[in-house]
Amino acid sequence: MSFWRSLVGKLWLTIFCLVGFVIMTVGLFLLPFIDSNFANSAEIKRLFLYACMIGFSLTTFFALFLITKITQPMQRLIEAANNIRRGQYGTRLNLKTSDEIGQLATSFNHMAAELEENIRSLNHEKAHLSSVLRSMSDAVITFDTAGRVILTNPHGQTLLKAWSDVALEEASEAELLPQGQLASEVPPPLRPVFYSTLSQGGDQRSNVHVRQGVWSVHMAPLLAEDSIRGAVAVLRDVTEEVRLEKMRTDFVANVSHEIRTPLSMMQGYSEALLDGMASSPEESAELVQVIHDESLRMGRLVKDLLDLARMEAGHTDMKQEQVDMEELLERMYRKFSVRAKERGILLELDKSSGPLVLKAADQDKLEQVLTNLLDNAFRHTAADKHISILTGFTVLEGRRYLEIKIRDEGAGIAPEDLPFIFERFYKADKARVRGESGGTGLGLAIVKNIVEAHHGQISAASKLGEGTTFILRLPVEKQ
Repeated sequence: MSFWRSLVGKLWLTIFCLVGFVIMTVGLFLLPFIDSNFANSAEIKRLFLYACMIGFSLTTFFALFLITKITQPMQRLIEAANNIRRGQYGTRLNLKTSDEIGQLATSFNHMAAELEENIRSLNHEKAHLSSVLRSMSDAVITFDTAGRVILTNPHGQTLLKAWSDVALEEASEAELLPQGQLASEVPPPLRPVFYSTLSQGGDQRSNVHVRQGVWSVHMAPLLAEDSIRGAVAVLRDVTEEVRLEKMRTDFVANVSHEIRTPLSMMQGYSEALLDGMASSPEESAELVQVIHDESLRMGRLVKDLLDLARMEAGHTDMKQEQVDMEELLERMYRKFSVRAKERGILLELDKSSGPLVLKAADQDKLEQVLTNLLDNAFRHTAADKHISILTGFTVLEGRRYLEIKIRDEGAGIAPEDLPFIFERFYKADKARVRGESGGTGLGLAIVKNIVEAHHGQISAASKLGEGTTFILRLPVEKQ
C-alpha cells in the first residue's frame, strides 16, 4: 500500500490542504484588503483573530469527519469481535476500504473463517470421540491430578456409581493416600493404580477384585508439556474370563486326579500279577477283578466327560416327544424299591392329581436325570431314613412347569458349598474319597445341562443334619 492511500497519509494530506487553503486565502484576499482599508494594527489583529477562528472551525469539522470515518469501522470491528467471543463464529466484516482499517477487516475475516473451521473440526473430533467412548464396552474414566473426574463414558459413569460405596481396609487406605492429598472421586479400588501412575509416570496394569467381580485396569498418564496433568483408566470386566480360567485349571487338575487313581490301582495290581504275587487262582481272579472294576470306572469317567463336553458345546441329542412323567416316575420308583429294601430306607412316591405329561421332552435323558438324583440320595442317606419323590405344578413368568422334588434325610450340604454342587468334580465333603462312592463327580453337572437343554430349572435346598431337596422344574408346553 502507498503512503498516500494509508490513513496517516490521508490525514496528513487533509491537514496540508487545509493549511494551504488558509495561507492562500490570507495572501490573495485579506492582505490587499488590509492595506487599502485599515490604518491601525488593532483592526488587523481582529481580522487575524477572525481568520484563526474560521480556520479552527474548519479544522475541527474536518477532524470530526475523519474521526467518524475511523471510529465507525472500529466500533463494527469491536462488535464483530464480541460476537466471536460469544460463539457466533460466522460473523464477518463488510468494509470496502483500502486503508489499514480495510486490511484489518480482511485479516479479521480470514481469522474468523480459520477459527470457525478449527472449531468445526474440534466439534467433529469431539463428537467422534464421544461416539467411540459411548460405543465402547469397556469403562473409560479420566482423572486430573487431584483425582477429580474429567471425562467418562456411560459404562464408566455406571461403574463410578457402583463403586462409590466401596471402601478399602483402613490400614491399606492409610498407606495408599499421599500425605495431605485426598482423591475423593477416585474409587478406592483404583487408588493404588492411580497413585502409581502419577508417581512413576508410566502405564500401569493391574487386576482389581471388587466384591465378587474381577476388573482388568490399564491406566496411563495424561501429559501436557512434559508434565502429568492427570490419568486415564480403561477398565474391563474379566470376571468370566478369570472364572473360566480357574475352571479350566481345576478341570485339568481334577481329571488328572480322577484318572490317576484308577490308573495307579490298575498298574499296581497288574505288576503284582506279573511278579507272580498271587499264590492261588482265587487271588489272581481277585486281582483281575479289581483291574476290571477300575477300568470300568475309568471308562465311565471318560464317557461322562465326553457327554458333558458335547452338552456344553450345544450338541445335545434331544429326542423331542410327548412324555408321560407319571409312568416314568413309577418306573423309577420300582427300579429303586429293591435298593431301598436292601438299605432299609423308606422310598415314597407322592403324585399330584391330574396328568403329568410333558409335550416335548427326551424320556431317556429325563430318566438319566432322575436316576442320578435318586442315586445321590441313596448314597448319602442312612438306614431307617426317608427318601420322597414329590410332584406338582407351578407357574413362573407366565409359563407352566412340572415340579419334581427329590427329598432325602441325609447328612445335608453346608450353605457355603450349596452354590457349587452343580460344578464339575466339586466335592461338598472334602474328606470323601471319590472311589468310595463310585461316582465320577460329573453327575450333577450333566443333570444341570440336560435340564437346561429342556428349558427347565434345577436347584437345591439343604440343611446340615436334616437332608437335601433337589427341585426340578420342566416346562409343560413345548418351547
